[in-house]
Amino acid sequence: MRHVTDQQRRVRLAVRHALAPAFRTGSPEAAAAAMTVLHATEPATVYLSCWARVEAVRPADVDRALYHDRTLVKQLAMRRTLFVCPRDLLPAVWPSASARVAGNERARLVKDAVKAGLADNGEDWLDRARGAVLDVLAAAPAGRQATEIRGAVPMIDVTMEISTADPRAATRVLTYLSAAADIVRGANTGGWHTSRPRWTLMRDWLHDVPQPWDPADGYRELVRRWLYTFGPGTEDDLVWWFGSTKAVVRAALAGLDAVAVSLDHGGTGWLLPDDVDDVPDPGPWAALLPVLDATVMGWQHRDFYLSPHRSEIFDRRGNAGTTAWVDGRVVGCWVQDQAGVVEVRLLEDVPAAARRALDAEASRLTAWLGGFRVPSVYASPAMRTPPPH
Repeated sequence: MRHVTDQQRRVRLAVRHALAPAFRTGSPEAAAAAMTVLHATEPATVYLSCWARVEAVRPADVDRALYHDRTLVKQLAMRRTLFVCPRDLLPAVWPSASARVAGNERARLVKDAVKAGLADNGEDWLDRARGAVLDVLAAAPAGRQATEIRGAVPMIDVTMEISTADPRAATRVLTYLSAAADIVRGANTGGWHTSRPRWTLMRDWLHDVPQPWDPADGYRELVRRWLYTFGPGTEDDLVWWFGSTKAVVRAALAGLDAVAVSLDHGGTGWLLPDDVDDVPDPGPWAALLPVLDATVMGWQHRDFYLSPHRSEIFDRRGNAGTTAWVDGRVVGCWVQDQAGVVEVRLLEDVPAAARRALDAEASRLTAWLGGFRVPSVYASPAMRTPPPH
């Protein structure tokens, strides 16, 4: 069995994730393709993830891809997480990872509608709610904001105080419809750091809506792209990333003729059959990534790039804060002062050259933000607590 060291995994990360300067991309579309998908739970993350990977990118360039050309599309998918997907990946995502989320959302919502006393038949209630929302949006090709939809569909403008989930029926219905690809987060009426979408019918947003693939083909394509971006990864990594089952992952790996490789510390990883050779080392590099960036969230087993800083970088719910990277390892985080200046907080000592590279990235990001302070609800322990002097 071929062996892949942790160092080679870090080299692959530098090159495949477009983080080493020589491997940065030329567009937001290329950055998203490099990462398979970009995390979009926080709106600013999409822009900052592109900033880290695209030469001379501006917020307007990301807006162009998202809202004008629509070559990147926001889609609820793996682990009920919002992602920005390359448009050509949607036919694979919709019937596989998104369909799984939609099925789970529907089952919970149907059950809760009955518990909340909204209907005796939850299936019927949700089907009527779906039809009403789609009718409202069909009459508004440019989309409507959530408040407008609630006003137009009174049956979902109610509270369901029966669980720890969001009690607003409208939010849950829109979440279900977005996972099912009936609707999409269309034009954003706020700034690049906020999410105030006009919900839009998917057919109105894309115009030429691609035909979804067979679910098994969809999963296989997602696993193929994941292995190129993140491989080698373990079966556990794939199951966690997809929020899926071992059976689904194993079927996709078998369909791809994926190659098992041994990893440091005794694990077994997987690579595509034409991607088993070592990737050349790109040389020293440093990077600053935003909260929930797709790189730091790419694996379940993270010791090869994170150890021993898991507890400082991730909160108790598994959400990652900002990260500072040197040669494929997380060495700290970054924050901003009141003037918007980016400051690197190290969690370990680094060589002087690496510190200079991190400071250069901090200066570059400070200039790019132009004094704007990025808001976030995900502050890691390292971001909240300055290191001792």
